[in-house]
Amino acid sequence: MEAGIVGLPNVGKSTLFNALTSSKSAQSANYPFCTIEPNEGVVSVPDDRLRRISQIIVPKVLVPAAIKLVDIAGIVKGASEGQGLGNKFLSHIREVDAILQVVRCFDDPDVIHVSGSVNPVSDIEVIEIELMLADMQTLDNSLPKAERSARTGDKEAKLRVDVIKKCMAHLQTDEPLRKMTFEGDEAKIVSSFGLMTAKPILYVANVDETDLEGQGPLVQQVREFAAKVGASVVPVCAKLEAEIAELDETDRAEMLASVGLKEPALASLAREAYRVLGYHSYFTAGEKEVRAWTIPIGATAPQAAGVIHTDFERGFIRAEVYTLDDLEKYRSEKEIRAAGKLRVEGKTYVMQDGDICHFLFNV
Repeated sequence: MEAGIVGLPNVGKSTLFNALTSSKSAQSANYPFCTIEPNEGVVSVPDDRLRRISQIIVPKVLVPAAIKLVDIAGIVKGASEGQGLGNKFLSHIREVDAILQVVRCFDDPDVIHVSGSVNPVSDIEVIEIELMLADMQTLDNSLPKAERSARTGDKEAKLRVDVIKKCMAHLQTDEPLRKMTFEGDEAKIVSSFGLMTAKPILYVANVDETDLEGQGPLVQQVREFAAKVGASVVPVCAKLEAEIAELDETDRAEMLASVGLKEPALASLAREAYRVLGYHSYFTAGEKEVRAWTIPIGATAPQAAGVIHTDFERGFIRAEVYTLDDLEKYRSEKEIRAAGKLRVEGKTYVMQDGDICHFLFNV
């Protein structure tokens, strides 16, 4: 489960990545392509439900959900044709599950903008076009082989040809593939190509310290664009967040209070990235640990059990499920059971975000 951080050079990608992963490494130099190899890090997904559960079922350790982040070097106009080491960087994007595009929404004469002026919608469009051109190239290169296989009567190859042509026709309308709906075998074929514009995207509006809530005109432009393409926007001041990430817990709380924030903006970013990836959490709770487990939205109880151990899915019998609200009301699993609030769910149960579970299995 990976999200790739992309954007034009000098929009704050590496600063954001360092803050998200609490990296204390030196700031990157102020010039394009300072990130030659993609940096990788794992970031926790803040979830207050863990704290609330642990206040009643006190564990030795809390284990939050986490997502892997990949900091990919700046993409420039012409990347699909190899500009700025574009082919190498685009290949990194093909490997991630979702895209976090950092968009610069502040003016600063000391930070050079690769296009000479700050225009967030133009920045978004530059990268979107490069990704669409690269996807078109991937499909165009794949079509002849698929057609040769299809002529032998291979049904899977015929479907592959149909999917390729459908995607190419859509891209020719200058629309990303994420606007299309793919299911079943079609979705598997699209996924096999690593098509970048088919991946879900989240726009990260990098703002300055005068617009922490992202109410300025530049962020509004991004919001309007995102609304048209069905994407979300999270405003973040990467510079401030990097400073906050360097502080200990007490100093961090003081700085947040001084700028009027209840939590680092990175918390909401991590949660939204988690959602964009198509995941949510269920919990297990005991004296050893209270833990958030990551599952795809729509996963069944056996599939959720399999995240803990494959044997749990293979030998699944049933799940015992209760809610955080009931835990806070009745104060123990024993009392939840006595009140008839502990649900017994079978193999077809679709897990809900925030379920607290025990799994019974036999192998």
